[in-house]
Amino acid sequence: QVQLVESGGGLVQPGGSLRLSCAASGFTISSFAMKWYRQAPGKERELVAAITSAGVSTDYADSVKGRFTISRDNAKNTVYLQMNSLKPEDTAIYYCNAERVLFIRSYDYWGQGTQVTVSS
Repeated sequence: QVQLVESGGGLVQPGGSLRLSCAASGFTISSFAMKWYRQAPGKERELVAAITSAGVSTDYADSVKGRFTISRDNAKNTVYLQMNSLKPEDTAIYYCNAERVLFIRSYDYWGQGTQVTVSS
């Protein structure tokens, strides 16, 4: 059974840090690009960060660049999102996504999300 399970969310004060984890099971992430999305109340889901399958390249939304870092440990089948200098506008549900295109087939897996709340 394919699963992505996020953890590490919670309540943090502005300026604080959190580290999200996304543990995969039922498949191996080493062939997948991994991404973190977020969705704030009343807003559309937003791509926050992405990392290639080998971890060579990363990309970030302008709103988080310089504050968030995506990384992966293929041996642990886990991807991370280190979030520093958090702002109230970072409050959202954060989702992990695994994506792979192989010839005519595409694979797209999602986690259930973890809540991040930035508030004093």
